[in-house]
Amino acid sequence: MTDAKKKILLVDDDTFLLDMYSIKFKEKGFEVHTAPSGEDVIQKLTEGFVPDIILLDIVMPAMDGIEILEKIMNDKLAPSADIIMLSNQSAPATVDRALELGAKGYIIKASTIPSEVYDEVIKIVSKK
Repeated sequence: MTDAKKKILLVDDDTFLLDMYSIKFKEKGFEVHTAPSGEDVIQKLTEGFVPDIILLDIVMPAMDGIEILEKIMNDKLAPSADIIMLSNQSAPATVDRALELGAKGYIIKASTIPSEVYDEVIKIVSKK
């Protein structure tokens, strides 16, 4: 897989984490876009932004990641994107729900350092 032109949309309400993951993915040649809320994600997608990968947190104010995932899938806002959940929520029911809705993978933040997150994302999207 060539990462040179891949666009990734990082979604998290924690700006420190957004910055940290942005740096990691930029270092690997990704074009990085960020969104600090569900509303921002939906707006970017409805305005025509087409990411290759969406890395989506679950715990966020107003709209959580599961609701965002559901809206993206139901409204076909990013039909070609690989959506991967990145969260500290590790309850099997939450993981199962995300995968049922169409997430390609699920990464637990607490047990994964940023460089491992990159490696996991590449592993998940390479499974196509």
